[in-house]
Amino acid sequence: MEIAVLGPLSARVGQASVVPSAAKPRQVLALLALNCGHPVSVSSLVDELWGDRPPRSAEATLHTYVKQLRRMIGAALAPDDPRGPRDVLRRVHTGYRLDGAAGGTDAAQFERLTLAGRSALERGAEAAASTLLIRALGLWRGPVLADVALGPVLRAEALRLEELRLMALEERFGAELRRGRHRTLIGELAALTSRFPLHENLHAQLMLALYRSGRTGQALEVYRRLRHVLADELGLEPSTQVRRLHEALLRGDPVLDSPAAAPRGDLAPPAGPGRGREDVPMPTVPGSPLPVAAR
Repeated sequence: MEIAVLGPLSARVGQASVVPSAAKPRQVLALLALNCGHPVSVSSLVDELWGDRPPRSAEATLHTYVKQLRRMIGAALAPDDPRGPRDVLRRVHTGYRLDGAAGGTDAAQFERLTLAGRSALERGAEAAASTLLIRALGLWRGPVLADVALGPVLRAEALRLEELRLMALEERFGAELRRGRHRTLIGELAALTSRFPLHENLHAQLMLALYRSGRTGQALEVYRRLRHVLADELGLEPSTQVRRLHEALLRGDPVLDSPAAAPRGDLAPPAGPGRGREDVPMPTVPGSPLPVAAR
């Protein structure tokens, strides 16, 4: 069974799709797919489908949806397959479990690759880190479960994965900046800062990439725009780290020219599309009070 959730929902047994067209059975399959190999409780499935106002018949209706999914799986299984649909979609003590995806889902593969990329980055292996992170990001085909109506449980998991995607992007940009590939990042960073106008780390990475490409005026304009948006939307100034980067740009501090000056320390937990990893101090270049916003 092949399952993909990083984009439109896809679940195939052999060449046959087992994704139902009806919205609620599709939600059930999506939640089981995101937890492939692990049980999903009946209460979680009911919460996903009906929120805090389930009908009296919620569990019976849920069982009907599971029967529909099993029928589709049974029709897709090869005649000589020793498994039956109940082996693929199992009833367990607390709820249901979807089995049969030997390689795991694309989401599980994405998380494995990003962890490996982060480990390589911490070791200073920027080329390997960049390769692994590019592979991880290449698994995405669009927003998580782009063609599924998201209830509260799926929405929370989709948000978690989208934040991990943003974190992987930041780490990939950091690896490329350390390799001196600043020119190739400007377009992507410009698009992302437009999409996430409050995200300070991405703006700092764009400022550094522009500065190293001989475009200091544009780097300073990125800072001006960020400061204006933060003030208008949140009533805040940019973080101390970003302000110091701005001051270094104004001075033309030579430490900014060296890709080796980028931090190699511990990476912070995933950040949402807001102010970035503001709760974790940005590392400083040894021997200088200047933080380098390059990851």
